[in-house]
Amino acid sequence: MSPRRPAVNAELRRRSRERLLRATVELVAERGYEATTLGDIADRSGSARGLISYYFPGKRHLLQSAVHRLMHLRVEEALLRAPAPHGEGAGDETLARAIDAVLGIAVDQPVLMRAHMAGLLQQEGFVHCVEQQRLGTLLRGALMAHGSEDAETDYPILRALLMGAVVAVLLPGAALPAARLRAELFDRYRLDWKRGFPPAADPTPGPDRRADVRESTAEG
Repeated sequence: MSPRRPAVNAELRRRSRERLLRATVELVAERGYEATTLGDIADRSGSARGLISYYFPGKRHLLQSAVHRLMHLRVEEALLRAPAPHGEGAGDETLARAIDAVLGIAVDQPVLMRAHMAGLLQQEGFVHCVEQQRLGTLLRGALMAHGSEDAETDYPILRALLMGAVVAVLLPGAALPAARLRAELFDRYRLDWKRGFPPAADPTPGPDRRADVRESTAEG
């Protein structure tokens, strides 16, 4: 039997790695981080236990990569959803969709995202993995479409604002409504509430909207 071509081996490794990432998301969302073992992840993915250490140095790194992959896929799906952003305002629509995709994960996957955010504060810190780089590329692209002249500088600010909003959605005992946080982010980037995938109702107006209300009242 002739050996497999390098391209075939690379594709098999990619699929194997992605099975591990999918299994991690599923299990942590179901059971929480502490109750999920690497053996559980290997079993769910149909992989050998040793394969995890081949790809990832530890469970925290695996979880971060898995969540970043989920975020990358959600943002990508949001940007590709029909109708595609085009024409005047396309840049605003692109950034709005990216913000909504990230906030949507916090709402849909609270157990998973609490584990992820807690992991970022551990000693290992922020992992610059392939999945995070792909997510970063999409978010930088959204900023550039929105009109950023220095996406490399603006991206860490957007990332920090999104992380803060996710924490605020998830904070036990002091959580803020995702719609209210969305309004603050949209005000920060001067995005119309109707852009992206707005929730059913507009929350209490943010600072810019309050100013608009005051001006219209004064004029009346």
